[in-house]
Amino acid sequence: MKNQYDCVVVGGGPAGATTAALVAEKGIQTLLVEREKMPRFHVGESLMPETYWSLERLGVLDKLHNGMFTKKNGVQFVNHEGKESQPFFFRDADDRECADTLHVQRGEFDKVLFDNASEKGATCFDQTRVLNITLNDSGLHQVTLRDREGHEVTVETKMVVDASGQQAMISSNMKTKEVDPHLKKAAIWTYFKDARRNSSPEPEVTAILHTNSKKCWFWYIPLSDDTVSVGVVSDNDYLLKGRGTPEQTFHDEWQQCVGIKNRLQDAKQVGKFNVAKEFSYKSRQVAGEGWVLVGDAYGFIDPIYSSGVFLALKSGEMAADAIIEGFENGDLSGDQLGSWREPFEAGVVWIRKLVDAFYTPEFSFGEFMKAYPQHRTNLTDLLVGKVFEGEPGRMFTDMDPWIASLSENSDETMSASVSS
Repeated sequence: MKNQYDCVVVGGGPAGATTAALVAEKGIQTLLVEREKMPRFHVGESLMPETYWSLERLGVLDKLHNGMFTKKNGVQFVNHEGKESQPFFFRDADDRECADTLHVQRGEFDKVLFDNASEKGATCFDQTRVLNITLNDSGLHQVTLRDREGHEVTVETKMVVDASGQQAMISSNMKTKEVDPHLKKAAIWTYFKDARRNSSPEPEVTAILHTNSKKCWFWYIPLSDDTVSVGVVSDNDYLLKGRGTPEQTFHDEWQQCVGIKNRLQDAKQVGKFNVAKEFSYKSRQVAGEGWVLVGDAYGFIDPIYSSGVFLALKSGEMAADAIIEGFENGDLSGDQLGSWREPFEAGVVWIRKLVDAFYTPEFSFGEFMKAYPQHRTNLTDLLVGKVFEGEPGRMFTDMDPWIASLSENSDETMSASVSS
C-alpha cells in the first residue's frame, strides 16, 4: 500500500466497488478498502432488473449470470388473508434480456464487484479498517487505516469516496445524517432450507406477504442451494419493544402470516436471527471539497421493493462520472462532485412514493389496479427500477388522490365511531 493515491474509496460493497472500478479504469490511482474479509455476509439479496445497465457497464454480467445465482422474474404480493396477487412479471413490461434479474447471496455478489475493481486497476484491500478520515478544505485529505497485519497507515489523497454503508463515516461525523421520521422501521430475518419453491419451469419471484393484523410484512426471497431468505418488517416500537427475543417475535409474526406458514411448513432454519432497526435515513449533504457519499453512506429508503443494491450501483456510477469529470477539469469542488444528486433524487422520489403507498394502511395495490388497470405497466416499470427515464410518475396523478380519499374516509369513520 502506498502513502498517496488520487482517490480513496472507503467500503467494498456495490457502491464503493462500482465507483472504484469506473474511476480506476480512467487511469486515476484508486485505493479501495473494505474492513471485513471478502466475501462477507450482507443482507439485500433481491435485485431490481434495472441493475442490468450498471452491471453491463462494469463488465460483470457474464460472471453473474453463470448459474451461480437464482433468477428473479417478478414480484408477488400476498395479502393478510393469504390471497396471492397475480405476479408482476418483469418480462410483461420489457421482453429484453435486461428484464431478467437475480436473487443473490450478497457475499459472492459483492466479491465479484470487489474483484472487478481490482481488475479495472484499483488497489484493493479487504480486512482493512478506516480509523479516521481528516478532510481539509485545501490540500490533501488524510485517511488513517489499520491493515490486516494490524499496522496503522496514513494515506494522503485528493479525493475521498465514503461508501461505508450505514456506518456513514463522513455524514455521521459531520452530523448531517438524518433518520427518516416517517419510516422508523425494524427487521428480523433468517434463512431456511426445504421451504416451498416454485417448481421448474415456474419462474421464481420475490414475495411480499402481510400478516393478519397488517402490522407487519414478510419478505420471501428464493436463493440458490435450496435456501430462502425470510424477514419480517414493522414499526420499530412494535417489533422490538416490550416483546421477547427476536426469535420469539419472528415466530409470533410467522404464525400470524398465512402465506409464510404455507411456505415454511416443512422448512428447516439454517441461519441465525439478524436484527436491523431505523435503517431509513439520508444525509443532508452529499459532497464537499474533495469528498462524496455513495450508496448507503448517502442514504437508504426501505427494503420493501429491493431498491438498495440498484440505488447503490446507480449512485456509485453517477458519482464516478462526476469524479472523472472533476479530475479531467481540475475541479473537485462540492458542486462538481455532488452534481449528480439532483437527477438521482428525481428518480428516487418515485420509489419513495411507492414506499409511502405501501405503508398507507387503507391502501391496496390490488384494489388500485382494479380501478386503474391502465397503470399496471407503469407499476411494473417502477418495480423494475425504471425511474430515471420516461415518465415514471404518471400513475401517481391517479394514485395520490386515491390514497387521499382513503385517508379521508378513514378519518370520517373514526369520527363517527367516537361520536357514537
